[in-house]
Amino acid sequence: MKNMVFGTGPLAWWVMQTLLEKGEEVGLASRSGKINKTLPASVKIHACDATQPDEVAKICKDMDAVYFCAMPPYTNWPDLFPPLAIGFLKGLARTKAKIIYGDNLYLYGSTQGTRISEIVAHDATGHKGRTREFVARQFMAAHEREDNQVTIGRTSDFYGPHTINAMLGEMFFKPALSGKTVNLLGDIDLPHTFSYIKDFAKGLVTLGSNESAFGEVWHTPNAPTVTTREMVKLIEAELESTIKIRVVGNFMLSILGYFSPMIKESQEMLYTWEEAYLVDHTKFETAFGSEVTSHEAAIKETVAWFKDYLEPKK
Repeated sequence: MKNMVFGTGPLAWWVMQTLLEKGEEVGLASRSGKINKTLPASVKIHACDATQPDEVAKICKDMDAVYFCAMPPYTNWPDLFPPLAIGFLKGLARTKAKIIYGDNLYLYGSTQGTRISEIVAHDATGHKGRTREFVARQFMAAHEREDNQVTIGRTSDFYGPHTINAMLGEMFFKPALSGKTVNLLGDIDLPHTFSYIKDFAKGLVTLGSNESAFGEVWHTPNAPTVTTREMVKLIEAELESTIKIRVVGNFMLSILGYFSPMIKESQEMLYTWEEAYLVDHTKFETAFGSEVTSHEAAIKETVAWFKDYLEPKK
């Protein structure tokens, strides 16, 4: 199969790697046509402004499947995400490619600690959650119009190699590896589903490889849910050292938000750390099985990657 992956972030990277492992042909697409990593020899990156249907249609005309893993800057979703999705879908409508969209859970809003399945109402009230709801609706509408076959895979907060902008990303591992204090959000003793980035990528490729997946939304499988404190303990075991932690609440986030637009934006999602966050992947597991990486194995790979990434380069 011939595949195109839109985006150059960690999800796009691991979707690309998963497809290559299956022996499939893969290309990447981004606005700049550049990536700050060394690509495998068989992979070409294409410059494509996804808001422009003509550009999308041109590079995807011969594709069997297209994975949408692109995401505008976190601070500009309401302005930039809708035109990105609309332009992309209009371009793909001129092709016969199947579409696989890598989504998150923001559109559900607060679930008051109940398990989050695919049938939970889209009750987000914040602008990022509502933006995600709008975008997801555009993708499913494209399927309903029979423009293309579309499927959506969703996951929780992910971590892993190349995943820098996340709770368990650089903001965690940089201080943790240097003996400084790590900031954590909400109630760290509540259960919280963490998703390993490679498992999410494999889940999306599974969806793209199964006809029965299209026209549906799926939560891709995760390792068993633990608390944030338990995740920290697992990381401490891998590091063989204690991590100093500080729990940050809404008041402190408000202060820090004056100095960091990224932190200011994160306030909207604080509720996900102040209530139990339990993601149900029963639907996916029943249909396709569930092969996931244990948190212990995933953390081992993640720690090794961050040690290399954060090591001063000569």
